[in-house]
Amino acid sequence: MGSGGGSGVKDIGSKADLDDALRGEAPVIVHFWAAWCAASKQMDQVFAHLAADFPHALFFRVEAEEQPEISEAYAVSAVPYFVFCKDGRTIDTLEGADPSSLANKVAKVVSDSFAGSASPATSLEMADAPTETIKKLPEENGSSHNESPSSDLSDALRMRLQQLVNSHPVFLFMKGNPEQPKCGFSRTVVNILKDEGVEFGSFNILMDDEVREGMKKFSNWPTFPQLFCKGELVGGCDIAVAMHEDGELKDLFREHGVPVISKETEVVDSTKSLSSDATVQEMSEELSDSTGLDAALSSRLHVLVNSSPVMVFMKGKPDEPKCGFSRKVIEILQQEKLAFDSFDILSDDEVRQGLKIFSNFPSYPQLYIGGELIGGSDIVLEMHKSGELKMTLAEKGIISEVTPEDRLKNLTTSSPVMLFIKGTPDAPRCGFSSKVVDALKKEGIDFGSFDILSNEEVRQGLKTYSNWPTYPQLYYKGELIGGCDIVLELQNSGELKSTLSE
Repeated sequence: MGSGGGSGVKDIGSKADLDDALRGEAPVIVHFWAAWCAASKQMDQVFAHLAADFPHALFFRVEAEEQPEISEAYAVSAVPYFVFCKDGRTIDTLEGADPSSLANKVAKVVSDSFAGSASPATSLEMADAPTETIKKLPEENGSSHNESPSSDLSDALRMRLQQLVNSHPVFLFMKGNPEQPKCGFSRTVVNILKDEGVEFGSFNILMDDEVREGMKKFSNWPTFPQLFCKGELVGGCDIAVAMHEDGELKDLFREHGVPVISKETEVVDSTKSLSSDATVQEMSEELSDSTGLDAALSSRLHVLVNSSPVMVFMKGKPDEPKCGFSRKVIEILQQEKLAFDSFDILSDDEVRQGLKIFSNFPSYPQLYIGGELIGGSDIVLEMHKSGELKMTLAEKGIISEVTPEDRLKNLTTSSPVMLFIKGTPDAPRCGFSSKVVDALKKEGIDFGSFDILSNEEVRQGLKTYSNWPTYPQLYYKGELIGGCDIVLELQNSGELKSTLSE
C-alpha cells in the first residue's frame, strides 16, 4: 500500500496490509465493524463521507471478527470501534456510534498532520444530524461496501439467488427445513415466524453449497439463518428475536402487506404437511428416480440407513477413523453413551457415491437417527453442544425423555470449561461476554460455549438452575465459577488458570 492519502474507504485483508499503511506519512483512520451490527452499518455511511471529504488521510475498514489478529492488537472488544493513527502509532480511539465525535476526531487528526486542512462542512453537517437521519442512510443510499461482495457472483447464480429471495413474501434460508431444523438458530426463527402467523418459503442451505456460499456474498451476511421480507434482508436469528420481542417484526410484515394466517389455517396446513410426508423409503425412492439411482442400489441404501436406530456412515471404523470429521462424530456419540452402528464408506465406492445422491448430502460423515439424516460433523457438534442431539434421540424414542434440568446439567458439563454467553466466542454480542472470552483466550484455556440468545428456554432456565441472574456464566466441571466480574478478578489475581485446572 502507498504512503500517501487515498480516495474512499479500503478494506484491510491482513495485519501486514495495515502495518504497511501505518508506515506512510498520511494519518490513518480504521473502522472496526461487524456484519451483524446495525450501528456499524450506520456509521459506515458517515465514515464513507468523511473519507471523501478528507482526501489527505487513509480510511480503512476491518471486519473485526474476520481479522482477530488485528482486533486483538488494538484491543477491540465492541463494534463500531475507530482507531486514529499518526506516524505509525495510535493517538486516539472511539467506541460506539457517535457521528459527531467521529467527524471531530477525524478533523483533528488530519489538521494536526496537515496545516490548513479544515473540516469540510458536509461532514460536520452530517455529524450534527439527528441519529434518525444517519439510520436512514443505508436504506436511502445503499452502501458500496454492502454491495461489493456480490460482484464476485456469476450472473446466473445472482439471478438464481434473486429469484429465491423473491419467491415468497417471507423467505428463510436455514439449516434443515421448517419441520426438521438442523440448528437451534434456524429452529428459533421458524418458531418466531409460526408465532407471527405468517406463511413463508424456505431453502435448506445444507443441500446446496453453491447457494450456501453464494448467499453470504449476495446478502453480505456471513451466517445462517437469513430472513428476507419482500426481497429485502431482515437479518439473522438475533435480529429476528429482538424484532419479534419488540413487536417490530409484526409491524414490518404489516407495512409490507404480508398476510397473517389464522391459527386454524396454520393447524390445517401443518396437518396437511404431516399427512403428506412420505415415508423414508418413499422419499428415497423419489430421490433415486430423479437422480438416476437404480432400484437395487436405492433399496440397499434404504436398508443401510435403517439398519440401526443410530447409524453413522464414516471414513474408517469407530476404533480407527480415517478422518478428523469422522473421529469427532464418533467421540460425540461415545460421550452421549449411545449404541450405534457404522459403515465404512471407504470400503464400498458404490455406497460412498450412491449415498451422496440418496441423501442429497455431499460429504462424510453422515449421521442418521431413526432412518433420517441428521447431518455431518458440524451439525452433530452443534446439536451436541446445545443439547438438541439428546432431544432428537428422545423424540425418536431411542433414549428416555430429557427433562429441562437434565438438559441444563448436560450442557454445563459438555466441556470441562463451559461458557454461556451472548453470541459466540468469535462474535460476542455484548461487552461482558467479549471480556470473558478474551480472558480465557489470553490464559490459553480451551473452553466450550453456548449462545444463550439462540435458545430462550436455556436462557431463562439456566438463571434458575444456577441461581445466577445474568450472563455470561462460566462453569468448570459443571460447577458455576461466576460472571464477568469474578472471571476478571481471578485473571487479575493470577488465579484463573489454576481455578480452571484443579
